[in-house]
Amino acid sequence: MTDATGRDGTRSGSTAQPVGGAKGPDELRQQIERTRGELGDTVEELAGKADVKGRAKARAADLRDKAGAMTVQLRSSAAHAGHAVQDKAGRAGHAAQDKVPGRDGVRRHTSSGRVGGAVRAGLGHPRAVLVAGAVAGVVLGASLVRRRHHGHW
Repeated sequence: MTDATGRDGTRSGSTAQPVGGAKGPDELRQQIERTRGELGDTVEELAGKADVKGRAKARAADLRDKAGAMTVQLRSSAAHAGHAVQDKAGRAGHAAQDKVPGRDGVRRHTSSGRVGGAVRAGLGHPRAVLVAGAVAGVVLGASLVRRRHHGHW
């Protein structure tokens, strides 16, 4: 059952109180303005929720930002892994070079004949061997980071 409201803003029935607790016309106007403002905010919120296209664009932009940040992080990790591998390859190359008595001390032929040529080529171009090792390390490191990121462990 609903109560009827009279001209003076009071409800008919057992309790006669002004609607919304306004004590005068100025206070009533202020309440109306607050209510309009709240209603406007509510309408804006609902319009924002109904704007599926706008929300999808905002979500796509957010995901692009996250993907960009992840790309930077992966590149940094791969570069770090590449530097670590390059350092290890350099140390291993120097250690191997220290163990070899000299280029003339390397046997020219082994039992298969193929290994001796590869060793001679490596001793003749140590920088190329180090670069090749570093590249292989970077590729290996990047693939490990990628597999780990995609959960293939």
